[in-house]
Amino acid sequence: MYIFLFIGFILLIKGADFFVEGSSSIAKLLRVPSVVIGLTVVAMGTSAPEMAVSVTAAISGKNAIALSNVLGSNLFNLLIVAGACAVVIPLMVNREIIRRDLPFSAGLTALLLLLCLWDKQVSHFDGCLLFGMQIGYLVYLIRKAMTQKNSKDRPNEPNSRRSPAVSILLIVFGITAIVWGGDLVVDNASRIAGHFGLSQTLIGLTIVAMGTSLPELVTSIVAARKGEKDMAMGNVIGSNLFNLLGVLGLSAAIHPIQVDIASLYDIGILLISSIAVWLLCRKQGLLNRNCGMGMLAAYAGYTAYIIVR
Repeated sequence: MYIFLFIGFILLIKGADFFVEGSSSIAKLLRVPSVVIGLTVVAMGTSAPEMAVSVTAAISGKNAIALSNVLGSNLFNLLIVAGACAVVIPLMVNREIIRRDLPFSAGLTALLLLLCLWDKQVSHFDGCLLFGMQIGYLVYLIRKAMTQKNSKDRPNEPNSRRSPAVSILLIVFGITAIVWGGDLVVDNASRIAGHFGLSQTLIGLTIVAMGTSLPELVTSIVAARKGEKDMAMGNVIGSNLFNLLGVLGLSAAIHPIQVDIASLYDIGILLISSIAVWLLCRKQGLLNRNCGMGMLAAYAGYTAYIIVR
């Protein structure tokens, strides 16, 4: 178990390294801002575990886990992933993210809360609405990226570019290693925790819930350390938007999701957290180490809450 756990972490770290390098190279080849790649390719790639878990559950008609999976992942992304990146290296937040994507994410969370309060479920219609918004958002980003494509967005950096084929191979190999490594870490960490007598409930609320967000965590930290700060923050916000619109939308379109009172509280906590992070970024234009420490502390408080409730 310990050997496989170690292998899982190695795959996560090296996979993230290759994934960021390939994604950054694609951004340079296409001459589009790295934040756009972070919001699209990187975000959807690192959200593959959430999509796999939620859609598989929806097809089997047991997708009550889909909502908690999305909410838990989004809180982890927002507070732990962004917070850890800010602690490692202060994050200058792209103006487009502050002006467009952060308020959009908060607004979607508020919409989800209203939909759930309306009839205590995320219905077929709600799911189709959310998934349609995901498609519209991607089309908007792609069209905007094409209009912004010029040499100023991506200066000529021949030494740091890879060929298109190599870049795609790096992305495919990287995301495969990330997903495989994440599975190894979650499975073996759960077995080790069970071996030491921890309850399955506690394991599920901590190790497994956080495990599906390991790709976002490792990828964003690696991106930040490589100087791709726009990609790091774009990954966090893009993953959250993809979870809310793509993952939850497709799951509910397949099978309606019933909402309990605990999930309503979690949506409220996510909404408050989203607004707080947006206001911090809007005021300062960055997330510094103090902000990062505060975000990590907030998630620790949330973890304590879900354990005792």
